[in-house]
Amino acid sequence: MKFVVKPSSLNGSVVIPGNKSGTARGIIFGSLAEGTSTLINPLTNLDSYSIVKMMRALGANIDTSDNSKWIIKGTGGVLTVPDCVLDAENSGTGFYFLLALCSLISGCTVLTGDYQICYRPAQPMLDAINNLGGEAFSTRNNGSAPIVVKGPIVGGEIHFPGVNSQWMTPFLCACALAKKDTLIHETDLLERPYVDMTIGMLKVAGIEIENRNYEEFFVKGNQKFKPFVYTLPGDWGSSGYPMIATAITSGSKVLFKGLDVGDFAGEKAFVKILKDMGANVEVKNNGKDGILVEGGAVLHGIEIDCSGTPDAVPILAVLGCYAQGKTVLKNIGACRLKETDRAKSIQEELKKMGARFEEDENTLTIYHSELTGAVLSGHHDHRIVMASTVAGLIADGETVIDNAEYAAVSFPNFYELMTSINANIKYTD
Repeated sequence: MKFVVKPSSLNGSVVIPGNKSGTARGIIFGSLAEGTSTLINPLTNLDSYSIVKMMRALGANIDTSDNSKWIIKGTGGVLTVPDCVLDAENSGTGFYFLLALCSLISGCTVLTGDYQICYRPAQPMLDAINNLGGEAFSTRNNGSAPIVVKGPIVGGEIHFPGVNSQWMTPFLCACALAKKDTLIHETDLLERPYVDMTIGMLKVAGIEIENRNYEEFFVKGNQKFKPFVYTLPGDWGSSGYPMIATAITSGSKVLFKGLDVGDFAGEKAFVKILKDMGANVEVKNNGKDGILVEGGAVLHGIEIDCSGTPDAVPILAVLGCYAQGKTVLKNIGACRLKETDRAKSIQEELKKMGARFEEDENTLTIYHSELTGAVLSGHHDHRIVMASTVAGLIADGETVIDNAEYAAVSFPNFYELMTSINANIKYTD
């Protein structure tokens, strides 16, 4: 499928769908609880359903028939050996969390995913499982899926490089169910908002984690997950696409609802970033009455620390093309370990439109560029698809983006939401 995009002026009011990362954690933590948990306003995206399917295979009973409320009857932490290979499909969060959880099972589990998942590195997690008393190995001996896991882990001491929090955060969950205590060491941890979210939601489920300045995490063993009711706030990561699209298109004015300015999400920084660049942004009643963004202001480039917002790099690159001068995205290392190396993928596509960049391993510099419509690849990556679509809204002429269906991985109603505020986007074969 393709998006065909033309320059637009955006107007209206939208409600941002539920948080993707929070929904994933809610499904998993509810599945580990003893009793019934309720997720209100879950994100009904492809990744969420992939995680639901895998947790059902481990013994959880999950009712997703009501899109506004999912009911989870947990396993009490007693997971069963699955009858089949667990397929995370395109969900990195699901893949990494299930890899850790399967190390609790007294038996073998095979875990895989789509072609992107099968090239995402997981060796630090395999080393951790082996050090905690379980067994884990890559079938191709390259540290990536397919992976065979045998448990149970018993606890101990493990170390992780900090470039990817997705290797460590699943063990905050899994090690709470191990027999013995676990001490986790981190080196230069990035993506700290995701760690804060994990610890905060674990606390809601009755699990206590001791965070020692993001350098060590102490996880007491033999804890029990308690059932909970949790309402998912709007997803700040998803909000960035229509919010930045509004700020960079002339004559636009959109009110964004459902976002919590006190959320754990690092992408709540979108508001500050836009304000610092000169955009017209008004947070009404501490966000309770919405966030109003108006387009047409002259924006200027700034330096942005992306250590807590690696998924935002593609859309911030589009924002940088619009801003005067240069925009510097720093600490982008984690974005290279996602579905694609997103720093390279977004450059490749925006350069087709006339964008100018400089890059090193940890920094991406974007210069103000007048964009021209082009035929782009979505790289089978939802964030590249959506960022490229926003670029098309300010480009001269028509822009065509393939792999448009991948937007549903994290933002199932992206097309409907964008067109509801008058974005000139067509969905075609």
